[in-house]
Amino acid sequence: MGRYVIRRLVQMVPVFLGATFLIFVMVYAIGDPVSGLFGDRGPDPATAQALREEFDLDEPLPLQYVLYMGKIFTGDFGTAFNGQPVTQLMEHAFPISFRLMLVALVLEVVLGIALGVITGLRRGRSLDTSVLVATLVVIAVPTFVLGTTVQYVLGVKLGWIDPAVSPDPRLDELLVPGLILSLVSLAYVTRLTRTSVAENTRADYIRTAHAKGLPRRRVTVRHLLRNSLIPVVTYLGADVGNLMAGAIVTERIFNIQGVGYQLFQGILRQNSPTVVGFVVVLVLIFLLANLLVDVLYAVLDPRIRYV
Repeated sequence: MGRYVIRRLVQMVPVFLGATFLIFVMVYAIGDPVSGLFGDRGPDPATAQALREEFDLDEPLPLQYVLYMGKIFTGDFGTAFNGQPVTQLMEHAFPISFRLMLVALVLEVVLGIALGVITGLRRGRSLDTSVLVATLVVIAVPTFVLGTTVQYVLGVKLGWIDPAVSPDPRLDELLVPGLILSLVSLAYVTRLTRTSVAENTRADYIRTAHAKGLPRRRVTVRHLLRNSLIPVVTYLGADVGNLMAGAIVTERIFNIQGVGYQLFQGILRQNSPTVVGFVVVLVLIFLLANLLVDVLYAVLDPRIRYV
């Protein structure tokens, strides 16, 4: 296992460099960051040239990337065009988005797997049909529609929640935003678990376990659920990065100043150092989450061994 982890970490290096280079090129290809900083007024030529030299924007794009990554490896993510270090924005935004992601992930795992197991064991019955229809509705309705509707009904009409959370929200304040963020993923986890459970109930090892007289609960938890979770874990590993980066709509609806908020502001104002810095960290989180998923495979399935 140790050799496998080391080999995967080495393989992550070119993937990380390639992904960050593509992001760097795409962000800086959107437009001139200096012109975007001044808006319609247009920058003074001397000031614009000084800013380009300060942020290495007068260098060729590949050299800009090399210089930028060199600073990142020393912990310097640059300075946003408002004069604030990008690391300060990260120190405020990532803990908030991490708490939001944690709430969404817990709801997604607990509710999604529970509904998937229940419907998979009762395939074809009325409960199974109702849950499948509900998941299709959740997947089909855009997140901003669900979020705005829930915010209006629960926050404005009924007054059960605050329409907007505080600048440094607690976990309990993030329950409703976390539910909105997790709904689509929760629907997919439910459907994945349901399909996997329904397939494995007909497997030979499940029939053997029942034939040996093992209790139904033990067969479900120790044998059926453990093997059925492998495709679900694969999805959850990829979804960690998606929840962190895909919270732009949810954070905008509930005025949560996390990663999604900073990315939206950075793109809106063509604040390239902010966008690139945040996305570089998200790429790293995504890669580490996928490594963790591969390691969990061996825990869930004893037949899987890494050398």
